[in-house]
Amino acid sequence: MYSVFHRHLAVVVALGLSVAGVARAADAKVSHHYADNDGVKIHYAKAGEKGPLVVMIHGFPDFWYSWNEQIKVLQSTYRVVAMDLRGYNRSDKPKGLDQYAMPRLVSDVAAVIRDAGEKKAVIVGHDWGGMVAWQFAMAKPEMTDRLVVLNLPHPKGLSRELANNPDQQRNSQYARNFQKPGAHEKLSAERLTRWVKGEAKRAKYIAAMKRSDFAAMLNYYKRNYPRPPYREDTSEPVRLKMPVLLIHGLDDRALLHGALNRTWEWLDGDLTLVTVPGAGHFVHHDKPEFINRTLKMWLLRDR
Repeated sequence: MYSVFHRHLAVVVALGLSVAGVARAADAKVSHHYADNDGVKIHYAKAGEKGPLVVMIHGFPDFWYSWNEQIKVLQSTYRVVAMDLRGYNRSDKPKGLDQYAMPRLVSDVAAVIRDAGEKKAVIVGHDWGGMVAWQFAMAKPEMTDRLVVLNLPHPKGLSRELANNPDQQRNSQYARNFQKPGAHEKLSAERLTRWVKGEAKRAKYIAAMKRSDFAAMLNYYKRNYPRPPYREDTSEPVRLKMPVLLIHGLDDRALLHGALNRTWEWLDGDLTLVTVPGAGHFVHHDKPEFINRTLKMWLLRDR
């Protein structure tokens, strides 16, 4: 693990805090709802009756249940909403590449916030949900109370690494494969859920993937992921002013941790950077207790 110090950087370490009410064997008790975004229905699960709204956005290949452990911990003090991205599980699956352009994905999050009766929320995202979270905060800062991103570096960091780091270029081969015509035909629910640990949990994932649209899922890559020849984005960044918590499992082989460097140079608000040894791309699945403690501590710091 490497360390970086900067005036905008606060380092969080694993504290021996207990998290009350964590029952790993049980599922969070949620209610199910649908937000309408210009005729596209976006499913979300909701828990908690009081406190600020927290909107959680999953990545690939995942669904709202990705946040089960975090929902259980936060629902006593927050109203927690976990989305199904369009194309996934119980959300609509519109046809066409442009239906998965980033502005539409951002507008889905806004629709969920409005449907939940709020004007802003804490935005939490992982993987593609992390990219949507970054872009949502940039496009709609007035609707972003705070931003939490797991294993998706700042878009400028990813752009830099794809342009200049041969290891990141090599490890992004999966994305180039997903961008090929007909790539979705090679996918299956069983193949997409190999990373899920535990038979009962994996069964939930297989069912969710069977309800999903593989072509739609890969449209995220085809419409939004950079293509070679990779070029670094050197344009002036949209400087976020809200607090940002960036968490990264250091064993992630898809998104290497070098992309975290210089994140603080693109933000005007404070940044808390947490690197997690022994955790991979699905950091909140690999180290749920640590992620739960970190989230709860960070969210409560100014309340």
